Amino acid sequence: AIRCNTRVIRVEKGGCFRLYDAEGNIFSCQRLIVATGVSKPYVPQIPGAELAENYVDVSVDPEDFINQRVLILGKGNSAFETADNLVPTAAYIHVASPNPVKLAWATHYVGHLRAVNNNFLDTYQLKSQNAVLDCTVERIERRDGELVVSVRYSHANGETEELRYDRVIFCTGFRFDASIFAEECRPELAINDRFPAQTSEWESVNVPGLYFAGTLSQANDFKKATSGFIHGFRYNVRALFRMLEKKHHHTEWEASRTIEPTPDGLVEAVISRVNRSSALWQQYGFLHDVIVVRDDWDHAVYHEEMPLAYVQDSELGENSHYYTISLEFGKVKGDPFAIVRSPEPGKAEESVFLHPVIRRWCGRQLIAEKHLLEDLFGEWKKEDAHVAPLRYFFMEHLLATADLEQQMQYDEVELELQGDFAQLAM
Repeated sequence: AIRCNTRVIRVEKGGCFRLYDAEGNIFSCQRLIVATGVSKPYVPQIPGAELAENYVDVSVDPEDFINQRVLILGKGNSAFETADNLVPTAAYIHVASPNPVKLAWATHYVGHLRAVNNNFLDTYQLKSQNAVLDCTVERIERRDGELVVSVRYSHANGETEELRYDRVIFCTGFRFDASIFAEECRPELAINDRFPAQTSEWESVNVPGLYFAGTLSQANDFKKATSGFIHGFRYNVRALFRMLEKKHHHTEWEASRTIEPTPDGLVEAVISRVNRSSALWQQYGFLHDVIVVRDDWDHAVYHEEMPLAYVQDSELGENSHYYTISLEFGKVKGDPFAIVRSPEPGKAEESVFLHPVIRRWCGRQLIAEKHLLEDLFGEWKKEDAHVAPLRYFFMEHLLATADLEQQMQYDEVELELQGDFAQLAM
């Protein structure tokens, strides 16, 4: 059943979880999934922080800031959105945090500064008296009607300075509110106490049976993939459902199927998935498909959309021959808009845009890694650039573990590959 307009005010745990709502009702369950988001402002522990305002309730009317000196703490989208709004009226604006600005188009992380919010950078670099500061705020004090902020610069050999403002605004993000949990079931926190600490199954590390979903699931891939956003965590939720089904109802992973343990069988399965899976596309480098080649070589099993940490924490990570499939960005060196790109399939590991990465594992040991060449349209279907190199990769690794009869069959296929595609695939 779904109960709307119900406010849970306390959670306790004895043999099971007991939830109390504001109307006096009590609910009980064996397992509890919390998807309440990050509802409290995160305020760094700075002496004098109480003198500052916060993004959640500061005025959004620029007229309230006419000729005022403003310091904004934080360098995310909320900070720059706030700064951009005040440019027409404030005397000057400083945006500060200990670390440099990270731009979303450079990191591929959508929580970093988006282009739509970065107009303020022009007012800094093009001499409009505003500034972006890399510094640690050591304290905030009120003196003679001003806010005096003591800072230590991050890249200036430890230089310190006192800066004076009329307003200081925290735009430092949000955190999980654990106040409803009784002591015996209060989840341990991580990442500056902003998120519940979680296992690879999104279960609390210290409260068995307590799971997390939605934006709270980003604790396991913080600022690496997209679990903090609906287009990412929607796939985590589906994976969590499959984990709970398997763990507590003893069912097989819902999205599993058998495939032929041959190069062609594996290639067909992988090429199909990387060209149509929105989960691999959106949760790049975090969610992986898994192919397990059975020891008896009767068949292989293809599992869809698992976090790599979950794979290696589970019994799947005990298999002696399995593959993981993901879509990943490469490392950008220099200007991301002036990358020298190699169109050769044999240099696919140099691809920097999103592309398939296939890894072969023995237990938790990485045996080999194969990249498929990036493609402008995100379609990895070309015979010479994608299919043949992948077939050759599987051939090599299946051949190494096959029995004599299978090796003879693979030898025939390998001879054909060597004539047409081997040079491209190596």
